[in-house]
Amino acid sequence: MGTRTITRTCDFDSSIITGGRTMIRSILAFFLLFPLVLCCTGSSASENSPYQVQRESMVKEIEADVQSTREQLGKRSLGPQVLEAMRRVPRHEFVSNGQRRYAYENRPLPIGHGQTISQPYIVAVMTDLLDVGKEDTVFELGTGSGYQAAILAECAREVYSVEIIEELGETARERLKRLGYGNVQVRVGDGYYGWKEHAPFDAIMVTAAGSHIPPPLVEQLKPGGRMVIPIGGSFMTQQLMLVEKTMDGKIKTRQVLPVAFVPLTGGH
Repeated sequence: MGTRTITRTCDFDSSIITGGRTMIRSILAFFLLFPLVLCCTGSSASENSPYQVQRESMVKEIEADVQSTREQLGKRSLGPQVLEAMRRVPRHEFVSNGQRRYAYENRPLPIGHGQTISQPYIVAVMTDLLDVGKEDTVFELGTGSGYQAAILAECAREVYSVEIIEELGETARERLKRLGYGNVQVRVGDGYYGWKEHAPFDAIMVTAAGSHIPPPLVEQLKPGGRMVIPIGGSFMTQQLMLVEKTMDGKIKTRQVLPVAFVPLTGGH
């Protein structure tokens, strides 16, 4: 089919273009390359399409869950920037090959070392509660696979994330760099103490459950800033807490949802 198309094009050009050999060669080159371009584009779209469809389905499930928990959340919908971030970030890149088939199911998945990648609904809710803006700097305690950091990076200017498990931290750093998240910095260490060199932060995300709100994080939260943190033990009911620091430095807290997170670890 490609040969017959090129032949017809040559005949057409020779009958209407005189003295235009350079133009004919350009047109021939275009039609010779055109099938290749179509082939490559079609292949790329074919590879991306299933994940795009699955991400959209995941977002619809998140929206349905938000509706069913609207009284606890105090809202009927999440911010459009959060939902758009959930649509953009390729969750399948943040799990192992064996878990990729489940990547867009609305549930947590194991990532090794006794850790998990959080349920998409919880990721979206926690991000929405922080109310992050494009000029904000965010601290994250517990990088894990890097998925939550990527979602935050879609909404904020800079994200500083600390992971206590070295292998997870190093892998997450490489993954985020490969995926183009240049506004995320990952460090291996104990996130309980924050990242003082880059404080104060407009928002702080804690992705592991502790018995209390870490004082160093309260200190590093900017006045007017927000922190989201699960509070409670491994075998107790945990509550997702919204912590707000007023402009005069006072702390206000609100219980949002019952949750289940891996415990916060470290020497504190």
